[in-house]
Amino acid sequence: MSTVARPTPPQSPATPHILDNAAWAALTGPHAHLAERVGRAARYPLDVSPFTALADPADPRAWDDLAALVGPGTVTPVTGAKSAPQGWETVQHGQGVQLVDTALRAEPAPEAVRLGPDDVPEILDLIALTEPGPFLPRTVELGTYLGIRHRGRLIALAGERLRPAGWTEISAVCTAPDHRGKGLATRLVRAIAAGIRERGDTPFLHASATNTGAIRLYESIGFTLRRRSDFLLVRTPGAQQEQTA
Repeated sequence: MSTVARPTPPQSPATPHILDNAAWAALTGPHAHLAERVGRAARYPLDVSPFTALADPADPRAWDDLAALVGPGTVTPVTGAKSAPQGWETVQHGQGVQLVDTALRAEPAPEAVRLGPDDVPEILDLIALTEPGPFLPRTVELGTYLGIRHRGRLIALAGERLRPAGWTEISAVCTAPDHRGKGLATRLVRAIAAGIRERGDTPFLHASATNTGAIRLYESIGFTLRRRSDFLLVRTPGAQQEQTA
C-alpha cells in the first residue's frame, strides 16, 4: 500500500503540458502501434476506441489531415478543440475535466480478476447498463482491465485507456446498480493505479464536467483537478449521406 504525494511539475506558460493533448501524445507515443495516421491527425482503430487527435487543434492543416483520415461526411469526436473550422458541422459540444493523481492510496484488490478478450461480451453488457463512456470490442487492448465478480457475474470494472509517455488514464470505472455503495469502484481504481505506478507512470482520468458526483469521489480519494477541457463531435466536410425515400 502506498500514498505518494505527486504534484504536477511546474511548466512554463509557453510549454504545453503533455496532458493538454493526451490523445495525440498517446497515439504518437506508447500507443503508436495502434495508430491510424495521416500527417497531423491520428485515430485508434474503430473497434478499439473512438478517439481521434490533432497535433495542434489550432492548425487548419491538422483538420485537413483529419478529413483525409476519416473520409468525407463522417462524424468523429475531436478532443482539445473549442470549435471546428468553416465547412465542418458541429454535432455536439461538451466539456470535461481532467484530474491527476496527487495523493491517491494505490493498493492491489485481491478480489479483482484480470479481464481479457474472452470477457468482452460481459464487459459490454456492464458498460451498456452503467454507461461510463465508450467501450468497444478491442478496447481491452489499450491496457490492463480489472473486474470484480459476484457469484460469477461481472459487477464492477476499471481499466487503462490513453497512455501518454509517463502517464496512464484510468477509465471505464463502473459498478452494476445493485452493487453500488460498497466501494467496489474505489478498490478497482486503487488497484489499477497500483499497476500504473509499478511501471513508473502517474495515473490520471477524465470525467464529464456535469458528473459532479464522480468528480467529488475522485477528489476525495486523492485526485486533483488539473484542467477543464472541450470535446467536439463533428462531421467532416464533403459528401452527404444519401437520403432514402
